[in-house]
Amino acid sequence: METKFLEISHSTLLAREDLPLLSFEDFREGACRIVEKGGQVVHFFAFMEKERPRLLAVLRTDRLLVASCEAEESYPALTLRCEPFHLFEREIAEQAGIRPEGHPWLKMVRYHANERGLADVFGNDYREDIPGNYPYYRVEGEEIHEVAVGPVHAGVIEPGHFRFNCIGERVLNLEIQLGYQHRGVEALLKGASSRRLSLLAESIAGDTSVGHGLCCAQAVEALSGLTPDEGARVIRTVALEFERLANHIGDLGALSGDVAFLPPASYFGRLRGDFLNLSLLVCGNRFGKGLVRPGGVRFAITDEIRKELNRRLGELAPQVSHVIRLLLTTPSVQARFDHCGAVSQEDARKLGLVGPAGRACGLAYDARRVFPTEHYGRIDIPENAKTGGDVHARAMVRAEEILQSLDMVKALLNGPIVTRCVENGDHALTPSSFVVTLNEAWRGEVSHCILTDERGGILRYKVKDPSFHNWNGLSMALRNTEISDFPLNNKSFNLSYCGFDL
Repeated sequence: METKFLEISHSTLLAREDLPLLSFEDFREGACRIVEKGGQVVHFFAFMEKERPRLLAVLRTDRLLVASCEAEESYPALTLRCEPFHLFEREIAEQAGIRPEGHPWLKMVRYHANERGLADVFGNDYREDIPGNYPYYRVEGEEIHEVAVGPVHAGVIEPGHFRFNCIGERVLNLEIQLGYQHRGVEALLKGASSRRLSLLAESIAGDTSVGHGLCCAQAVEALSGLTPDEGARVIRTVALEFERLANHIGDLGALSGDVAFLPPASYFGRLRGDFLNLSLLVCGNRFGKGLVRPGGVRFAITDEIRKELNRRLGELAPQVSHVIRLLLTTPSVQARFDHCGAVSQEDARKLGLVGPAGRACGLAYDARRVFPTEHYGRIDIPENAKTGGDVHARAMVRAEEILQSLDMVKALLNGPIVTRCVENGDHALTPSSFVVTLNEAWRGEVSHCILTDERGGILRYKVKDPSFHNWNGLSMALRNTEISDFPLNNKSFNLSYCGFDL
């Protein structure tokens, strides 16, 4: 049976009335059928249509598919049939007060009252400002013990709680509880002017400023009829790769430190700073903030800057190759990385893992290749899929992507880049419309979805950071490992607290 979901293009405007409105039975059957045949969930959320709640799903195969249905106060959970809907349904329950009946693990995501002002489906009255105020999963037995870590951590790190159930040193289960810094990002975006949207979007997760900022800019462009010139598309692509390079290099340095291999840890740390400074040279900010705006970019790469970038890249590339080789060919490092924190391809698919975490498990998906935006349609993006699913595979994916990104950037900077810089202005948004954008940020698929109302205001702004998919992957990686392997596995995923908490 063919599903009744509509095929759409990313970053392309669609009238809200053209969104398929299905019966719940057709919606559930179609969504589950797509996922059972290998599809994945990009978005699944609730929004209000004429004071009635609706559910909307954006799914992906090698295409994007969308449909909606009217929502009752409860519905049979899709998770019972298709695991990738698990966390999305918990989020819907929290945000809209709509209960997925039969959900196997219905707990809160960010610990806030639902947006419709209804009685809370979790039985939380919010009188205690404690995100962990609920019964954690427990393993019973005389030799079982629990280890609680966080939410307050040493050093400069965001809050998150990790509850280990152990027998001796072996971890039976790790429960990760986030939501300690819920900032109301989606509500802020919904009430923002188009001028302020970019400022908010690039602050969702500081280490993914370009990834989130680009998704927002592309959505506003679709809704306001703006078209960036070719030079701006090249600069945006370069900026996204600079972000990937700096973070992947930083991650390899963190992995080096966690296995006490200090020379590459120091070397990678210095190199990360060098790559952050490439973004600084382009736009005056090491994290790329202020560069991407609807209609193009605010800063050009002049011939002088381009030559300086090429000079620095020429010096950095052989250093990067050398230290990567040093890290990944050292026997003691291989002994610690191999078979540590392995996640199977089947589990990765059920959890919906994306980015390096997914590719390390054999899921070859890369939005740059499958749904190319900006200049990526003219670049050959390798698959980079591994099969081990362990720390070694996650490190190898990063190492390969670093070298590939260096080649991409050097090719993009090979000739003059001509663009007309834009300012951060207000833009009228097309009323009663829908758009979804997605890009491959350094952690994986980032996606923003906007629905506008009849006056061109924002009816719903939905954000999905790759960490939303991947935190449960870290939990799965810890099963049947020694608790002392947690720091190494944690660094091999390097997920975002704020990208999840929103």
